[in-house]
Amino acid sequence: MRTRTAVPLASLALLVLTLAGCSAGPDAEDDRSSRGSATAPPAPDDLASGEVVPTGAVTDVATDLEAPWSVVLVDDTPLVSLRDSGDVLELAEDGTPRTVGTIDGVRHGGEGGLLGLAVRDDDELYVYSTGEDGNRVERYPLTGDAGSYGLGDPTTVIDDLPANSFHNGGRIAFGPDDMLYVTVGDAGDRSEAQDRDALAGKILRVTPTGDVPDDNPFDGSPVWSLGHRNVQGLGWADDGTMFASEFGENAFDELNVIEPGSDYGWPEVEGTGGTDQGFVDPVQQWTTDEASPSGLAVVDDTVFIANLQGRVLRSVPVSDPSTSREWFADDYGRIRTVLEGPDDTLWFVTNNTDGRGSAGAGDDRVLSVGLSD
Repeated sequence: MRTRTAVPLASLALLVLTLAGCSAGPDAEDDRSSRGSATAPPAPDDLASGEVVPTGAVTDVATDLEAPWSVVLVDDTPLVSLRDSGDVLELAEDGTPRTVGTIDGVRHGGEGGLLGLAVRDDDELYVYSTGEDGNRVERYPLTGDAGSYGLGDPTTVIDDLPANSFHNGGRIAFGPDDMLYVTVGDAGDRSEAQDRDALAGKILRVTPTGDVPDDNPFDGSPVWSLGHRNVQGLGWADDGTMFASEFGENAFDELNVIEPGSDYGWPEVEGTGGTDQGFVDPVQQWTTDEASPSGLAVVDDTVFIANLQGRVLRSVPVSDPSTSREWFADDYGRIRTVLEGPDDTLWFVTNNTDGRGSAGAGDDRVLSVGLSD
């Protein structure tokens, strides 16, 4: 059963207005900076083994960002990608941003632009972006130190990935095997998600230099899994279980456990019900108006999922991924990204300035909240 946390009084008032069929009015968006200031965690006996949940005050890490998409930590220093400008920012301890570099050739439009970031060995920044010839992943040497980071000359890792004004995927992450995983959306050509020879609608797995690993499921192919519409969240539990969050179309968004070579059904199936056709069902699904799951992070034995349309952060215990809890519902608007922060914190990133949200004072934000022991 899904549970919802206790919410602050301001959020409770908003919920009452909504249930009464009333609009909270245009000023509700402008008041987001004062809402969601604290949460009450469930009793320890109500938590699954290893499950952690947000607790305590929510604080600003940074404010007034323009369409942030991804955040990574380099020795606890945050780097942020801005989708539309193509800038990579470094955040000082007080949240002040400085531009580390601007990615050349970024073509912004719709959902495309500068998207996912990943860090390797604290001295290489991997960048997923939309260029004139499609989506690509590039590797940049990180120069300097905290407070003075810069970007060296790029090397292409993989390019000519399908691109469109929507469904670009864009999340990149290094797995526990030190391989680079890349999510590629169907880019509007839904039939290619079922084509093993096409890269649209896939999760890819390549070496840090872009080569195809010998143990990939399809000989000579970077494809790790197929039948995806638009995956934007990746993470691994301590036992190696790989989770991915995926946008559906009109029916269901999904949380999937990813196995190499498996087919997750798009466009033949959306949500559960595809096992009799040889597809893998999601371990959890939500209607599209309550989710639009984007970034994902696994902390201890808990999967955290950022939701855009649903305007909520969800937590899912690894031990029972068919259940979830909801946090900060409607407090901060659209939530794009979530990550493990320093010192037992969880960070999440709003996305109200990306053209689809309603920006309030201080948007967009990187926010921090403590995690229960």
